[in-house]
Amino acid sequence: MQYRNAYIPYGGYWSTPFCKWQGSFANLHPMKFAAKVARDALATRQLSAKNFDALHLGTTVPSKSSFYGAPWMASMIGAENITGPTIGQACATSARVIASAAFEVETGDKTESAILCITADRTSNGPHLLYPNPASPGGKGDAEDWVWDNFNWDPFARNAMLDTAENVAREVGISTEEQHEVALLRYEQYQAALMDDAAFQRRYMVSPVEINPSGRKVIGTIKTDEGIFPTTFEGLAKLKPILPEGSVTFGGQTFPADGNAGMIITTAERAAKLSVNSAITVQLLSFAQARAKKGFMPMANVPASQRALELAGIGISDVKTIKTHNPFAVNDIFFSREMDVSKEALNNYGSSLVWGHPQGPTGMRLIMEMIEELAHLGGGYGLFTGCAAGDTAAAIVLRLDA
Repeated sequence: MQYRNAYIPYGGYWSTPFCKWQGSFANLHPMKFAAKVARDALATRQLSAKNFDALHLGTTVPSKSSFYGAPWMASMIGAENITGPTIGQACATSARVIASAAFEVETGDKTESAILCITADRTSNGPHLLYPNPASPGGKGDAEDWVWDNFNWDPFARNAMLDTAENVAREVGISTEEQHEVALLRYEQYQAALMDDAAFQRRYMVSPVEINPSGRKVIGTIKTDEGIFPTTFEGLAKLKPILPEGSVTFGGQTFPADGNAGMIITTAERAAKLSVNSAITVQLLSFAQARAKKGFMPMANVPASQRALELAGIGISDVKTIKTHNPFAVNDIFFSREMDVSKEALNNYGSSLVWGHPQGPTGMRLIMEMIEELAHLGGGYGLFTGCAAGDTAAAIVLRLDA
């Protein structure tokens, strides 16, 4: 998919810190929490929710009343006049939400159309479902733990997500040691985002965030990501592979998390008005998706990226900033080899391998970081790519001019 008039206003986005599974955000309703964050973020930018033409919501883990999706979210932020789709594409949800909004802006009949995108998920306290099945023994029904069962079983490939990383590592020869080298590199890159009182993160991150599960009493605050593990070469060397005869350790993979993010997608004319710095323009150029062979999820980032670059009319050598959703270090190693880019060229200032994976919001935060890195570098092309359940991946190319 190509875009010619889909833009992100510079500064027209935000993300909470991400908190580890069963951490500080575990008891916050993900939809209500995201609505509160969005209301505050819009107020800070002196924007009215009523000025948007639609709301596109991305979420992957059901929560109470989430059946009402985007219309409910719109109402909670004070935009009772609008509606929109509720989108779930596993770990590619952010990319798909942005692509959906960009397509609507691109094909709409308004010269200054603006769509608010919100992504929200809580992997903590996920639903435990019972599907009626009168034909089962005793009519007991079929049970599913939405989060953990789907981490551990792809009904088509018949494997866990961890198995996909092991399959790729085994096929192309990726050792535990190389995975640990990448894990340590990503941790060191994340430290740069924390320098000068987290100056880089303060460009987009909502902080502090109040913890108020009841809506009546604040019981704490979160100022930065929760669940970051201090990482050293010596510490990683002590870890053993999770699977017998495997190569992936807990140090070489991400962890489930909770959080939310928001982003405005609009036209060039409206973006100039909504930007915190009208001298900076952020244009979406392309979106693509791809699917790898069965059971090899980390490979899918490559064809998705190649297609997105082709649609944007550029090559990988033209790209100044690359961000990946990397649930496994294997992802970045395979991408680096196949795309002929150094591991150091990927994921400056952080990635989901380090700060966790709340699913729906993950890609949106990575794209914000990509924009801010490009702004710091004076502009250029950016590539985001991330794998997703079902051995799939999505990619987005954008250009920042400053």
